[in-house]
Amino acid sequence: MNPTIGTILSHKSIRKFEDRSLTNEQIETIVKSAQAASTSSFIQAYSIIGIKDQQKKEKLAELAGNQTYVEKNGHFFVFCADLHRHELISDMEEMDLSEGLESTEKFMVALIDTALAAQNATIAAEALGLGVCYIGGIRNNLEEVCQLLNIPEKVIPLFGLAVGYPAQSPDVKPRLPFNHIYHEDGYTENKEVLKKQLEEYNEIISAYYEKRTNGKRKDTWTEQMAQMLSNPRRKYMKSFIESKGFSIR
Repeated sequence: MNPTIGTILSHKSIRKFEDRSLTNEQIETIVKSAQAASTSSFIQAYSIIGIKDQQKKEKLAELAGNQTYVEKNGHFFVFCADLHRHELISDMEEMDLSEGLESTEKFMVALIDTALAAQNATIAAEALGLGVCYIGGIRNNLEEVCQLLNIPEKVIPLFGLAVGYPAQSPDVKPRLPFNHIYHEDGYTENKEVLKKQLEEYNEIISAYYEKRTNGKRKDTWTEQMAQMLSNPRRKYMKSFIESKGFSIR
């Protein structure tokens, strides 16, 4: 198998790392790989904040729900949607760009650009023999995260990425069936077919959890999703996004 494809297909979340910092060269390689990702209209609407200060890592871990791997890793990256530099362009080019910058479309572009960059960073880190774990928990309290990291207007921290030398080797978690994800020439809207695929996937996931936990857990994917979606989280997000100068109208 092509080694790049092999790296992608063997992805797993690592939540325990060796007490060993990344080198500056490794950090630069990961960030440059992130920058090589596709970007809509060359807008490059993201920034990456690297966290070396241990006290800041500990505070971020607390804000993310006391996830220890946020403070104990080789390096912690915070990926941010960023249109702040484009406000500077408005000044430099002496043009009022507010209508474009405050559009829902540019908000979506910033989100997409950030996600694409982060996934490139992940592949680069894993290609270097490192492990990663995405941290959405930093969105639990973005106001405090912004204060901690000196985040200006038109910048939103979206997620963290813990990177380091793996101190564990979990199995790859099975994904949804290929035929459930991939549709040709239009969306397959046969509900019975889709539900059957989900039922088959439930069996796979239940067996995965049962093996992983020695029988302590064997919930299905649809049970897990229903439980998660029945308890909406971070309902402050819309008002926070608008307070940072973005629009989702």
